[in-house]
Amino acid sequence: MATTLLQSELPGLALRHRGKVRDVYDLPGEGEPRLLIVATDRLSAFDVVLPDPIPGKGEMLCQISNFWFGKTAHIIRNHLTGIEVAGVLPPGVDPALYEKRSVVARRLKPVPVEAIARGYLIGSGWKDYQRTGRVSGIGLPDGLRQAEQLPQPIFTPSTKAAAGDHDENIDFDTMVRTVGADLAEQVRDATLRLYAFARDYAAERGILLADTKFEFGTDADGHLYVMDEMLTPDSSRYWPADEYAVGSSPPSYDKQYVRDYLETLDWDKTAPGPRLPAAVIERTRAKYAEALERLAGISV
Repeated sequence: MATTLLQSELPGLALRHRGKVRDVYDLPGEGEPRLLIVATDRLSAFDVVLPDPIPGKGEMLCQISNFWFGKTAHIIRNHLTGIEVAGVLPPGVDPALYEKRSVVARRLKPVPVEAIARGYLIGSGWKDYQRTGRVSGIGLPDGLRQAEQLPQPIFTPSTKAAAGDHDENIDFDTMVRTVGADLAEQVRDATLRLYAFARDYAAERGILLADTKFEFGTDADGHLYVMDEMLTPDSSRYWPADEYAVGSSPPSYDKQYVRDYLETLDWDKTAPGPRLPAAVIERTRAKYAEALERLAGISV
């Protein structure tokens, strides 16, 4: 039975960050610094956190991430420590509420760039291409259509925007100036290798991975890790292969159903966000559950 959690409350643990979806706590103790990362059921749309949770979404996102962390450990290190969540929770906190939606992770130094791999021309990449014929400074063939598969996957970094702002696509040279050539090349290589692996795996299950965003960090020795969430419907664009068609935006396993509903409202896309009807909440929950089952074989 899935739990519902809009906001975590863990007395005695220092809250490091409360994001749109994840709450991050510092864990006490000697040795390697560790974090407790909790995926709540909050949902953001148009950079606004909505008032209604999607029941069980945090559990599903955490389980998808953990599945992919395990599947890709041969490609790159990840932030998981393997420490049981129940053992780090404060006294009196019900483990059942947190075990499936939380991980104990290494505390790493974040690379201050969003690492995006694109295999299809959609979203902000499609808008850039229409305007300039390029995506993040990468020239592409003329005449490509919306949602068309690219000749080969491309790496398109973006800035990490402050809360309430939008990320902006940047070219690779700008990333090099931001983080240095060696780290930029490591991140680009890891991003494209992870994308290729996940694309092929998903394709065998009737799902197209159009694009995805990774977060990376480094440890005290400079080793690169993939961290935060990984290949979830929140950080990736997954399309059912049997509903894919070039020339339009295919349906996806994410919160697009919510965004489409919100577009029908007289709302200026600033906080506070509107309440969601029960049918929209349930349809969105079902989309996440279908992605979890088809990709990871986990039923909820």
